[in-house]
Amino acid sequence: MNINIRPPVSTDGQAVNQLVSSIPELDSNSTYCNLLQCSHFSATSAIACDASQVVGFVSGYRLPENPEVLFIWQVAVSPLARGKKLASRMIQHLLERPQNQDIRLLETTITADNDASWALFNSIARHYVCAGERSVLFDQDRHFAGLHDSELLFRIGPLQRPANQI
Repeated sequence: MNINIRPPVSTDGQAVNQLVSSIPELDSNSTYCNLLQCSHFSATSAIACDASQVVGFVSGYRLPENPEVLFIWQVAVSPLARGKKLASRMIQHLLERPQNQDIRLLETTITADNDASWALFNSIARHYVCAGERSVLFDQDRHFAGLHDSELLFRIGPLQRPANQI
């Protein structure tokens, strides 16, 4: 499988919506939301395609009050492309873009039992030679009325880019 990673464009929105909707572990968004992610947030998102389909997507945005912080909203990898470190490759791709060299911290939220996401973001922290810190961002009872597990904020940084990427 020859996979190309690039910034998304608005016409990718429908395919991204289908990918995210096909992965039961992920919260689905509206097609409109995915269209906005692929257009308004393309500088901080990444899409992975093989010759015929979208096989991965990472959506992120810079925090409005602190643009040196990139918040990774969602990571989606098709079962067809798993086992190839595609999620970490997409995150590294977007962090290594020239317009993102000023990003110093990476944030995401992960539920306590999501071992795959913890492994992914711990590997990102190791790659960028920095520590990660956990805290509760959205509490199961206070924010989700007991209907969803607490979302733990994982803050990684400051990012140390390898010398060949600076």
